[in-house]
Amino acid sequence: MTPASNPTPDGPLPVALELANGARGFRLRMAVIDHETEAALDMTRDRYGRTVHAGAAAAARVHRDKAAVEAYTTHLAPHADALLDAARRALDELPPARHLAGWRAVLDGLAASAAEIRRALDRPAAPGSEAEREQHSALWPCLAAWADHSIIASNLADQSDGRHHKAPLAEEEQRMWTETAQAAQRRGALELTESWYAADGQPITLAHLVEDDDSTLVALRGDPDAPGWQVIGHYTHEYEAGQALPAPVPPGVLRADVSQFNRPAPAPDISLQELIRDVVEAQHAGDASNALLSATQRGYDAGPMVRLQELLETSGQFASALETVQGRQIAARLSALGRQIEFLTREVEEAAEDLGATVAVLPPHRTPVLRVRPRPAVGTTPPTPPPRTSTPARHR
Repeated sequence: MTPASNPTPDGPLPVALELANGARGFRLRMAVIDHETEAALDMTRDRYGRTVHAGAAAAARVHRDKAAVEAYTTHLAPHADALLDAARRALDELPPARHLAGWRAVLDGLAASAAEIRRALDRPAAPGSEAEREQHSALWPCLAAWADHSIIASNLADQSDGRHHKAPLAEEEQRMWTETAQAAQRRGALELTESWYAADGQPITLAHLVEDDDSTLVALRGDPDAPGWQVIGHYTHEYEAGQALPAPVPPGVLRADVSQFNRPAPAPDISLQELIRDVVEAQHAGDASNALLSATQRGYDAGPMVRLQELLETSGQFASALETVQGRQIAARLSALGRQIEFLTREVEEAAEDLGATVAVLPPHRTPVLRVRPRPAVGTTPPTPPPRTSTPARHR
């Protein structure tokens, strides 16, 4: 359940919401374009992820750039400035929070991108020309920026929809519900279901408070695993909670330069399945050793074991970035597992080197089994199959 942020059906549709919907339409179209482009680029790569059909890859990107310009023209070109103005007005009305400076920088960046796109659209190159392809290619980073980050502008525009949240619980009622929920948490009867951040930067978590086979939906403010959290409301169902609670704001990112639409080119990758097959098909100790060394290889074309360690390290960074008690504990566990993988990788590397130093081959008595039956000679009659014996049917 995501808390609703739409206006009541009786009220007029706010202009700001229309602007936000235009940005959403652009993001959805860009997601489709990105999916289609990745599928086309996959067809230009070999099994290791290396591009082997450069012309086809370039054509796929040209198609992507043109489709992105058309999507922006359709969904955002007439409304981008108005959307940013609405977002800035909403931003100015928000209470102070750590994320507001970053959001303001994002809006400034989107404004700069919109101005650059507008200048290009005002002076379009000849359709189908090399100049048009270069123009569209130069606009791709600006279009990708809007696809990646316009959700912040959309969310801020939604904040101006005029929805008023219900007043918090009275002090005595809040204390009673908080104590009840804390007692339920101690006995394992507080089931967390969803969490998000409000515009003031405070986390809000929905939970089912179970008492005597009865469940009540409650909303908590603060980290549920740290001291000081409070119950700020109780509700009959999730829809009611969504109407009463502050709307969620876009979550953050692990790394500031992340982009769904500008991913780095994939590094060459050898799967574990392929390395296992290399060992099964090997006859010399050196071949099996090379497969193990490929798994532990470091650098640009790192092997699966090194990639696994990178995955654990990155996941640990993510868990720590959650800034919760549970997140920090999980980050410590993942860090310890990463150190174990590093130790295991060195052990595998040493074993692989020792295997390669044996200078040995498999003994000849390990004879292969012929999997294909020889065909009968031309002009011969195939042998008569044995007679089929009738077997009584078995009933359950």
